[in-house]
Amino acid sequence: MSDQPSISRRSLLAGATTLGVAGGYGLHAVLSPSSAAAPPRAHTTHAPAFGAVAREPGAATVFVQTAAAAGDVLQLRPYRDRLRVPPRARVRRERDLSTLTVTMRTVTARLHADLPPTTLWAYDGHFPGPTIEVRRGERLRVTWANALSGAYPVTAVQLRAAPGPVPVWDLPGRSGATPRADVAALPPWAVVHLHGAHTGGGNDGWAENAVPPGAAQLAEYANDQRSATLWYHDHAMHITRFNTMTGLTAGLYLIRDDEERDLGLPSGPYEIPLVLCDRNFDTDADGKVNGRLLHKITEYPQQTETVVRSFTGPYTLVNGTVWPYAEVKPAWYRFRIVNASSIRPYLLRLVDQNGQPVPGRVFQIGSDAGLLPAPVPIEDWVLVTPAERADVLVDFTGLEGRSLRWVDASFIASPVPEVINFRVGGDRHPPRFTLPSKISASFEQVDPATLPQHKERLVLITPAFPINAEMWEMERVEAPPGPLPADGIVQFEDARGQVTTYRRLSRDYPDPVAFHVADGDWETWRFVSLEGSGVPHPMHAHGFSFQAQERLRLDASGFKYFTTSGSTRLGGGTERPIKILEAEPLRPEERGWKDVIAVGFREMITTVGRFTGSVGRFMHHCHIYEHEDHKMMRPFVVLPKQVAAMDPHGPGGGH
Repeated sequence: MSDQPSISRRSLLAGATTLGVAGGYGLHAVLSPSSAAAPPRAHTTHAPAFGAVAREPGAATVFVQTAAAAGDVLQLRPYRDRLRVPPRARVRRERDLSTLTVTMRTVTARLHADLPPTTLWAYDGHFPGPTIEVRRGERLRVTWANALSGAYPVTAVQLRAAPGPVPVWDLPGRSGATPRADVAALPPWAVVHLHGAHTGGGNDGWAENAVPPGAAQLAEYANDQRSATLWYHDHAMHITRFNTMTGLTAGLYLIRDDEERDLGLPSGPYEIPLVLCDRNFDTDADGKVNGRLLHKITEYPQQTETVVRSFTGPYTLVNGTVWPYAEVKPAWYRFRIVNASSIRPYLLRLVDQNGQPVPGRVFQIGSDAGLLPAPVPIEDWVLVTPAERADVLVDFTGLEGRSLRWVDASFIASPVPEVINFRVGGDRHPPRFTLPSKISASFEQVDPATLPQHKERLVLITPAFPINAEMWEMERVEAPPGPLPADGIVQFEDARGQVTTYRRLSRDYPDPVAFHVADGDWETWRFVSLEGSGVPHPMHAHGFSFQAQERLRLDASGFKYFTTSGSTRLGGGTERPIKILEAEPLRPEERGWKDVIAVGFREMITTVGRFTGSVGRFMHHCHIYEHEDHKMMRPFVVLPKQVAAMDPHGPGGGH
């Protein structure tokens, strides 16, 4: 049985379809294929909206979205390379303080057997970086040393979007565009953010505190938080989208505690990190991919300002390898999944060699910031939007000799949305594991009604077109006198007809800090997207874990952009209130502890969490790299309660 798809151009053309944009409302509509209940079958002649199936007898099924694009992308054949597992970092442990040095250096690595070596910037020379493991309460001091050298290892191009059957971003190569000289001139300037850590602001990896070669970033992590899958990545100001593409993409940071240990979960070789990301490559004069990393995006014509499509690439990498295979035993495995892409969500559907779903084998036991109360059976797909993590168990028992695959079923999947192939071997004595009915006995669902009085924050994302979508921080106010719309005034109307008015506090990153938090306080953060289409915005606040409370659908047609007197910049506000419509269900895996929440278009999501152990200056932002580098990142400050009470601008005047 071959695991390397043999695909002719005839079969590709027979199953061709163009990439569409999902309509309707909500996260489910944004991410779902056209028929969630009816997965694609082999020999399909009518292409579903998310991609057709092209197959030849005896070959593994490969899903294609755009035939011409897939033909170019398939210069690299799926499942040529074995999955690489990142090494474990060598932590030096002492009684009161553990230490570790991770050095960023320039290396070359082969990302696919048919590619020349690629120049990368990598943590300790590994892409992704080494996995760091700590016990809860183990204080770890990390020296993130910058030993990078050489020219910037990414070529960046920006094209004008043009009509045609093939989305240009799904094609390797520059497509005739001139490389950006400003990106080529970037220095090796990097900073590491430990995503999900409850730590002081001085250790968080402040975006403007990146360090040059020869310098080091010193950080200390208390690790006084639940067992969870954290991860580290570059967060350099203005250039996160490029630095993460160099190879400073991700590394796992696992916090373990007694509760997790007592579950007896698959461990050792049966616990595997899976870092997912998408990439594109440049091509040589003959059109052959040459391994050079390519950041290729398009800009939309006839807009008030330059509006770009965020990066997606035609190649899916798992642990730094394009479409790898993994040899597994007929046993239970634990996969720590991280979506390290910029904008691409992954809907990982487990299928067999004929493209048929394999039910009853996948269970999610943890989300971003900790274990779930009980295992969640995944009968359709594992969903991870950018920066989200999924702690997943897969049962391969009794599947000796079978070949299974995770494929990406999202509507913006790669033209060839293969992800990883699992080849199940034999084992006379596989380790035994029984899935427990309860995972986290200590898990408690937060009930906002039982909490002390706490502050409410509203973060609003404005529509894209004719300008880039912006992220506004809002405060609740009385309705202003005079006609609407007025710049920065947004109203909401609930089902009872009650209207609530909000005023914009900030619009740009340099605006004064608007959110001041007291350490130890519970807070409600509401995230609103007024966009009418597109993919979810994965919203993230540093140093903050929360639980999602509700997802509401909105009629946002009352929001308008308009010119304001004395300004060349468009203003925005509601000419009639945004109507809050019905609630949409939260998925069971969304109800755990999280630090990223996916906000679909025309949605409001309410989260509740508590700031503990995170004191200092932090950032909150959309985790789509192009968005946070542009207009969707803002600072906020957390202070000890006693210090916050001394604020001379606060209610007590600081006396």
